[in-house]
Amino acid sequence: MTAHLISVIGNSPGVGKSTLCRAVAEWLTGVGASVDHFEEPDILTRPAFRPVAEEFADGAGSVRPATLVACTRAYVAESLGAGRDHLVTDALLPFIPSLVAWGHDEDTLVHVMDELTRAVEPARVTVVYVHDDPANALRRAVAREGDAWGDWYVRKLAGSPGTRAVHDLASAADHLRYEEELTRRVLARSPWRLLTVDAGTLGARESADHTLRLLAGVLGDPRHEAALPDPALSRTHAP
Repeated sequence: MTAHLISVIGNSPGVGKSTLCRAVAEWLTGVGASVDHFEEPDILTRPAFRPVAEEFADGAGSVRPATLVACTRAYVAESLGAGRDHLVTDALLPFIPSLVAWGHDEDTLVHVMDELTRAVEPARVTVVYVHDDPANALRRAVAREGDAWGDWYVRKLAGSPGTRAVHDLASAADHLRYEEELTRRVLARSPWRLLTVDAGTLGARESADHTLRLLAGVLGDPRHEAALPDPALSRTHAP
């Protein structure tokens, strides 16, 4: 069986992307699959992505697209060699927020997507796109992390070449809306399967259960269907 890379991405901080990614990894592990859960901070510590960490730390504060593609190719090859069934990644592919922040235009993003499509072969790819209105999601993130986080996030965007127009949380939300439209256009050109999860209408548990059901349909394995949570339990306990 060809390995399946499941990339969980979000349109904004605060949409529950990392929580959902953990739920997917735990579900797949629970049915006995060999799973690599690639968490968001791992990009700076995984051996296959060492060139990314080195370029980012050299003072430029950015990474060449070719380096991202090469490291992704190395990571997938390493995982295939290890016999992994599923690679569940948090904010890894297709790197659009980082590429936009570093000042790359849409033509470059399309080129990078084409290169990434070839780099991950022969693994199958499903992108789980978690979205909500960015203003609401950012409010949740600030409530969870504190006002200092909100200030840091605005400074982070304002200090990058492609997002210098950001000067407060409202303009950050405007940028994230633009970025979502861009992400959808770029992903629409790829052969990857796209599953969308509306975090604005679902609670955290309901979002996870909805995603697992969508993925079970994609995987087509009775083991995954059997391991799905009880929908009634989700409705009872959803926040």
